[in-house]
Amino acid sequence: MQVATAWLPFADAASAELPLSRLLRLALFQVSVGMAAVLLTGTLNRVMIVELSIPAGLVATIIAIPLLVAPLRALIGHKSDTHRSVLGWRRVPYIWLGTLLQFGGLAIMPFALLLMSDPDHVRLGIAFSAIAFLLTGLGLHTTQTAGLALATDLAPQDKRPRAVALLYVMLLAGTMLAALAIGSLLVDFSPTRLVQVIQGAAALSLVLNLVALWKQEPRGSSRMPCDPEGPSFATLWRAFVAEERTARLLAAIGIGAAAFAMQDALLEPYGGEILGLSVGSTTMLTGAWAAGALAGFCLAGRSLSHGGDPLRLAGTGLVAGIAAFLLVLFAAPFASILLLYAGAFAIGLGLGLFSVGTLTETMVRARGEGAGLALGAWGAVQASCAGLAIAIGGALRDALSHTASAGGLSGALNTPAAGYAGVYIIEIMLLLAALVALGPLVARRRADSPQPIAGPFGLCEFPT
Repeated sequence: MQVATAWLPFADAASAELPLSRLLRLALFQVSVGMAAVLLTGTLNRVMIVELSIPAGLVATIIAIPLLVAPLRALIGHKSDTHRSVLGWRRVPYIWLGTLLQFGGLAIMPFALLLMSDPDHVRLGIAFSAIAFLLTGLGLHTTQTAGLALATDLAPQDKRPRAVALLYVMLLAGTMLAALAIGSLLVDFSPTRLVQVIQGAAALSLVLNLVALWKQEPRGSSRMPCDPEGPSFATLWRAFVAEERTARLLAAIGIGAAAFAMQDALLEPYGGEILGLSVGSTTMLTGAWAAGALAGFCLAGRSLSHGGDPLRLAGTGLVAGIAAFLLVLFAAPFASILLLYAGAFAIGLGLGLFSVGTLTETMVRARGEGAGLALGAWGAVQASCAGLAIAIGGALRDALSHTASAGGLSGALNTPAAGYAGVYIIEIMLLLAALVALGPLVARRRADSPQPIAGPFGLCEFPT
């Protein structure tokens, strides 16, 4: 265990109440979440767009639906706070409900793919795939929200931010490992092999979450005493949005989240359709993204622990994102697979820096009775803008590709890559707009000369 503590980030989150071995076992639910996310946003969307020729706008909309319901995580968390099952559990029923939803969505997906491969049943297949994506997405959000709540219940108060940070590391590590495993299994791609992989992932998610939950939550544990009644939600919200800096920060968060997410449904199809990569190879792009996000998260934690400015950190993430999309954009004319993988890694790196920076800044502003409101607003803006951007990105790709195929663009722009390139250019413009929104906040921070934020780094929410 001492060896693990030496190399594992945030291993000091362990305590006498929650030993590292138990915390890592609980974190297995994050591995199942990462595995399902790889299938949804990596493998399946590429197969639907490239192999099955489903319009990218439609696929992107299906992928975006689970993100648009992400703000319901606050309601799920509240329900798990107040729920008491017959067996005396609060969190376990919700984690298991999320697991079953996740399993059900993945179990339906193979049948949806089979229907979409039949020209006479394409519409029915699309309808079932939308249901499968929605069930899986709801399962991810439910499992992750209740699992995080369980971790905070078990960890001592002074260790909770570090425990949440460790769970986020496990999510990224699980995503990366799942992408590598699924990519290697799909090197020799066939529809039958894809169905087997999806069915195996559904079954494995059940096993992982069962092991993660085993004897974690005490039965019949007493509820926390109720706090005195505070100000109403409307009062807190009006005070929160009345602050000019807060409104500008939320605008920057929304623009930046949209900029990074618009390509979520397009990166793997881009590699398959334009650069001719196999299904296994494009799935590994998700692994490269997760590796970049993990690197960005660790760099952000190190910087903030040494008194770094979270706003400057977020700005650095935006600049890294601009460089990342330029790499992806030039991968097509140079026919360079290396540029595409480097771009995927850099997208994750930039998103990690930006998300942690803006979340930390929100945490600094979230004090007292408005803390939950501020963090909830951060999550809602992040998820909603990302979901809308994914849907819009797919529609833009379809429109530009159709125009290019009809010769409606200028000479050299009438290429199969035109639709993707247009989306990446728009994302670069959005990143620049987010930098413009952050600029005055950084300048005002410099004028105010606040004390740097130093000390052990942790999180109160996931930067998703």
